[in-house]
Amino acid sequence: MNQSADGKYGKSVLAEEKTIAAPQVDYLPPVPTTYRPKIGLIGAGGITEHHLLAYQKIGLDVVAICDIDIERAKQRREQFYPNAEVSADFRDVISRDDIEVVDIATHPNERVEIIRAAIESKKHVLSQKPFVVDVALGRELVELADQHNVKLAINQNGRWAPHFAYLAKAVHAGVIGELSSIDFVLHWDHTWTAGTPFEEIHHLLLYDFAIHWFDISIAMLGDIRVNSVYASVARTSYQSVKPPFLAQVVINCGTDASNSVQVRLCFNAHVKYGQEDRTIVAGSKGTMRASGPELNDQEVDVWTADGHARPTLEGCWFDNGFRGTMGELLCAIENDRQPWNNAKQNLRSLELCFAAIKSADENKIVEIAH
Repeated sequence: MNQSADGKYGKSVLAEEKTIAAPQVDYLPPVPTTYRPKIGLIGAGGITEHHLLAYQKIGLDVVAICDIDIERAKQRREQFYPNAEVSADFRDVISRDDIEVVDIATHPNERVEIIRAAIESKKHVLSQKPFVVDVALGRELVELADQHNVKLAINQNGRWAPHFAYLAKAVHAGVIGELSSIDFVLHWDHTWTAGTPFEEIHHLLLYDFAIHWFDISIAMLGDIRVNSVYASVARTSYQSVKPPFLAQVVINCGTDASNSVQVRLCFNAHVKYGQEDRTIVAGSKGTMRASGPELNDQEVDVWTADGHARPTLEGCWFDNGFRGTMGELLCAIENDRQPWNNAKQNLRSLELCFAAIKSADENKIVEIAH
């Protein structure tokens, strides 16, 4: 059935589609105008290669690199900042009066002590995600940062992936009017985790992976209230990796039933052929879609009553992402405001993540307290 005359069953109610100029939104990673503090890196694991590469590209000054494995710290120094001091004790970094900002990229269990000590030493902090594994503890750290008048930001770098950043900024610019739904549909191959420590994380998808998508959801929702979460996970019939590789999440948001937004996540991490990552954001005045074979290869389309646009985006997730998280923190310090990736807002992302895990484990809708 397809009534094409009035648009009831499938024909678009829009006027004949025409190509228009893409809406201009400021999606690129921010760079401070004049503020160039000395930075210390605590934790020099594999991911910090991308941190330091991004910092190097925008001319940031990393003067200290710390890791309990001193050889890893030396390796990072040789790769990126040959004049940096190296240490195996984080206290050597936070005790330096000349260091104003620290990038803490250790494992979660060690991170809280370091974040607390850095804040008490009046250092601004960029923390790797997940910032904490206990929301109540996270609130304590947010309050501590406020007490010491320092900024606490989280390295949720997906916010600055070009397609996600464009979509989020376009939503808040009113490009598609009042938001109604956000859909994330991902089909990719995550079997590389077999035989690694990641395979021992039962909720590998909902915790280690989807934490980015929960945060991107919050970035797009802005002040819209999250009310409830329902999630389920399953294994594919042909997988050998331990964690469930199928997951879905439904997030209900809004002030009441007449003013609601729904966010839906659908993951299949065991797709070897025809992989695709797709995001659809719908509103009262338009629809936006990002799609591509993988997260660093995405095109964005925008449809409104005026026609169709396809913006040309610059950069890729890791490059833009790590420049964005630190750049936003430095801009916030420079302009004395809270960064977009501030820890208080990130607690909303963590609440989503933990609620989804609880929902999947208990097979029930989990309400979000307000």
